[in-house]
Order: sequence, then C-alpha cells, then structure tokens
Amino acid sequence: MGIGKYKERWEGGAFDFWDSVIKATFKRERSGGMMSRKVHAMYFSATGTTEKVVCALASALAGKVADDTAVNQIDFTLPQGRKEPVAFSGTDLVVFGVPVYAGRVPNILLTYLDTIEGRGARAVPVVLFGNRHYDDALVELADILEAKGFSIVAGGAFVGEHSFSKTLGKGRPDDKDNALVADFADKIATKLSGTASDAPVPLKGHRPYRPYYKPKNPDGMPVDIRKVAPKTNADCTDCKLCVTVCPMGSIDSEDVSTIKGICIKCGACIKVCPVQAKYYDDENYLRHKHELEVEFADRKEPEVFV
Repeated sequence: MGIGKYKERWEGGAFDFWDSVIKATFKRERSGGMMSRKVHAMYFSATGTTEKVVCALASALAGKVADDTAVNQIDFTLPQGRKEPVAFSGTDLVVFGVPVYAGRVPNILLTYLDTIEGRGARAVPVVLFGNRHYDDALVELADILEAKGFSIVAGGAFVGEHSFSKTLGKGRPDDKDNALVADFADKIATKLSGTASDAPVPLKGHRPYRPYYKPKNPDGMPVDIRKVAPKTNADCTDCKLCVTVCPMGSIDSEDVSTIKGICIKCGACIKVCPVQAKYYDDENYLRHKHELEVEFADRKEPEVFV
C-alpha cells in the first residue's frame, strides 16, 4: 500500500483537492528504468507536502508540454523506492522535489541521488521548506541534478507544514500556493516553447553552500539533535502505521517503541499517529521547535525562478 493512502488520515479535508489531482492524473511508480516522452514527478516526501507541489506542477506541465499527458510518479520516500537507480532521456521533463533539512538537501539522500542518470533530461528542482527558509537547498539540488546529466530549466522553493510542528506552515501548500504552482507551470511552458530554454536559471543560494542550520541552547551555543528520536506513550494501539511511513525503515515492527536505525526527524510517525502516541521529550529539540514556531510564525511565500 502506498504512503499516500496514510497521508489522508492526518491531512483530512485539506488533502481532498490534491488527492483528486493526483488520482485523476498519475500513474505511480516506485522503481524505474529508461523512460521517454513523459513528464515525471520524482520526490522524497515523508509527510506529503513535497509530493503535493511536485505532482501538481508536473500535472500542469504535462497538459502543456508533453506528448503524453499522463505523468509518471516516482516516489523514493520509503526504503524500497531507493533500491533501484532511475535513468531518463533527452525527451523527458522531470519535476524533482525534496524537503529542506537544516537549509540543505537531506544528506541521507545524497547516496541515492548519485545513482540517478539524467542523460540530457530537463529538470525542475523543487524544494519544500517549513516556513523558515530554504537557504542553499535549491542551488544544491540543482547542482546535484546537473552533475547527473540533467539540464535545469527552472526551479522553485515552496512552503509546507514544518516537520517539527503542527502549527508552523499549517495548511500549506494552500490555495494561494496552488495559484503560484499553476502560474509557475505557465512560465516554464512558455520558456520551453521558445528559443531561450537553455539559458541559465538564476536560482537563489550560496556557492559554496553554507553550513547546515543548527539550533542553539540558551547561551547561544550550537546543540546537536541528530541522535534525538521520538518516544512512544501508553496510548499506542500498535496499529503500526508509524512503521509503514518511516522513510528510513527505522521503527521496529515488533516493538514500535524501538528505533532500530537512524531518525531524520521528518515528523511522519508523529503526524500519522491516530492517537498521538509518538512524541519528543528532548529538551534541546523542544526548545528549538518552540523558537521556530515563535520566530518564524509570519507567513513566508514561495519563490520561483525561470
């Protein structure tokens, strides 16, 4: 069963619009090989926000620039989706999305991303940030794709609910974001239909990339929360939804309170739990979460580059 089916449980009514877009238009693939004359939506999306933007953009583009209007969906969120390399060709257009972790492309994905072959395909890198900032994630993703043989034709940074929070970026992407996705697709289609489609895209970010964003303690000193993992309280019903959505496969199916691998703090297990049995109690993590919710409460807008 795909991860998308579980997302409906925690996203409720807000999912209905996106679900109708995706179900009406897409064919899902979790592994791939050589594909041609298609628009592809390829993404890592633990809590569904990156998936929403990437799939909506790919759907809009397919209706404008592709020979085949059915979009091929390649979800590499779960471990099984990262087992096989994917290769494209020069007639492909790939909308490629990842979330922003600490201002960068999630480093846990770098090994897998190095297996992907663009072979002249055009790409639209998309990053999803939790209403703080995307820092250098967009230029980093574009550089990764270019190094693997893709030609970058546009890029965008969009906002989704923060992985640490249920209030920061709540309800994003929303109707205003939807409208920007549609306008972005129009701009990309116009560029691809002209003679300047290979012009460099002026993406925002720093090269060399800045260090990963780090939380700080009350004294202003950086703290390391990389080894922090969620706990499980007595309300757990052992439904094992958390096991099915963990992108690292780190939650033990025999004892869901046991983390047997790394935790990237994507928030999937916490947001999907129907009884709110998953939680964090680490002091530094909780302080950082609170600081983010206070300091970055004001709405941030997406940024697109064509």
